[in-house]
Amino acid sequence: MKTNITLIGYMGTGKTAVGEILAEKLGLKLIETDTFVEQKSGMSIPKIFEKEGEIGFREREIAAVREIASVKNTVIACGGGIVLNRINIERLKESSVIVCLTASPKTIMKRTSGQAGQRPLLEVDNVLKTITDMLKFRRPFYDRAADITINTNRLLPGTIAEKIIIELGKYEGFDFTK
Repeated sequence: MKTNITLIGYMGTGKTAVGEILAEKLGLKLIETDTFVEQKSGMSIPKIFEKEGEIGFREREIAAVREIASVKNTVIACGGGIVLNRINIERLKESSVIVCLTASPKTIMKRTSGQAGQRPLLEVDNVLKTITDMLKFRRPFYDRAADITINTNRLLPGTIAEKIIIELGKYEGFDFTK
């Protein structure tokens, strides 16, 4: 029986905001993988990228998921690239229903603007092109991992959380009652 809800998707699709509301509505804990990595390393994500590069960050992310995957009754909000390592998804799928949040490149750009220095992968000249290219590359990974997919364009986090709860009600093998 799966007792966790794992939110995946590209940055700016609403994983953190929706995760907070979902955890509150269902009386579950919330763990954000990026925050977990920061706490374990004693460094911010941008600092990890600066010192260790993306490869170093991804190694830390795998270690974090190894630890996080064993929790119960938790909403897990994942960093956008968590799907790039198959082992992460295999571990999370053991105890989680995986919900992929999607949004258009323009929506993502709007939601992530004003976060300079916080999004190392978007420290580029053409942000929209980078988002579009990364989404195109990552889409098959998100699609393969997802049990449920919700488009978050033009939706408030509370509405998205309600949609997820409705979809979870249809999902066999999930129980979030304590």
